[in-house]
Amino acid sequence: QVQLAESGGGLVQAGGSLRLSCAASGRIISRDTISWYRQAPDKKREWVATVASGLGPLYAESVKGRFAASRDNAKNAVTLQMDSLSPEDSGLYYCAYHGDSVVWGQGTQVTVSS
Repeated sequence: QVQLAESGGGLVQAGGSLRLSCAASGRIISRDTISWYRQAPDKKREWVATVASGLGPLYAESVKGRFAASRDNAKNAVTLQMDSLSPEDSGLYYCAYHGDSVVWGQGTQVTVSS
């Protein structure tokens, strides 16, 4: 059973950058579909990005051009580089493994101050 652990969140000023990591254990994820989602207080969880084997990364319109998802196979992880952050990007960021079922990590908090 794959387990996911997000890290890299924190407090950053608007315009700044953060790099999130989704590290997997229990399975090699180098060819698996992994997505990033986020959830702000009182809002529904929203999809942010997906990396899938054979496809380029896919992004939500709200983050396209600012965020970049990639694999770090040496660490059995997927990263999310987030640049030009705005307060609207604040929330709990989760990664998810898409297999026979969806497996979620615990999330990492991102707070962008204005």
